[in-house]
Amino acid sequence: MSEKKERTLSKKDISIKEKLSEIIFGHHTVEGKAFDVILLWAILLSVIIVMLESVSSLQKSYGSFFTIAEWTFTIIFTIEYLLRIFIYKKPLKYIFSFYGIIDLLSTIPTYLSLFFVGPQYLVTIRIFRLLRVFRVLKLTRFMGESRNLGAALMASRAKIIIFMGVIFSITVIVGTIMYIVEGQFPESGFTSIPKSIYWAIVTITTVGYGDIAPQTALGQFLSAVLMFLGYAVIAVPTGIVSSEMVKQSPDDLTCDRCGNTSHDLDARFCKICGEKIIE
Repeated sequence: MSEKKERTLSKKDISIKEKLSEIIFGHHTVEGKAFDVILLWAILLSVIIVMLESVSSLQKSYGSFFTIAEWTFTIIFTIEYLLRIFIYKKPLKYIFSFYGIIDLLSTIPTYLSLFFVGPQYLVTIRIFRLLRVFRVLKLTRFMGESRNLGAALMASRAKIIIFMGVIFSITVIVGTIMYIVEGQFPESGFTSIPKSIYWAIVTITTVGYGDIAPQTALGQFLSAVLMFLGYAVIAVPTGIVSSEMVKQSPDDLTCDRCGNTSHDLDARFCKICGEKIIE
């Protein structure tokens, strides 16, 4: 009798797991889609509440409401996270996956706020959970494009690192020269080499805060040179990545086995013969 009861309980346990798995992970089912949509709205609302809580006037008027709402969302997300671990066939695989880490990090800040001041605002990391919208709205075809972008960035990293190294060297040299040229005028703001390098970075990135400005003709000439160079800071890396993206585009790839050139955006293998087309 005891064995029959154990079997019955295990069957019930399996059926509960399967049902929960269908709801939480089964995005192709009606229940799964409904769960994902509700979850996305909860994530969005929780992030909005955290942002509104940082407004002092609203905090004074609705502080209690914000606290209750934040803890409610945190408890819901904690239960959801634990359920995902319970349901998943290989819990460690989920725990250390991208979404698993984000799910965990999205709940920790609220608990840390019991011991420290301020960590609760870090729950805005929940915004990363909205990436599930690609799955819910069947936008996974765009993930192929994101992989192409990632591959292009990886392929061009050496050129970009060298270019950024040259730019960094230029900012250090120009910043030092500006300190020598403008350092005799304290009112200009070039009071130290680090300050001057900060000015060079602000200038070369075309941000131009205006808190530090050269007074001498030579200093203004160097500023103009940096401003022109600033356009290269934007244009050169963009050109490097763009050229690599063209190389990564499946449309330009030809299958070595069958000669097919009409590949999908996220294709890594030929859809005609199965040959690998992207290394």
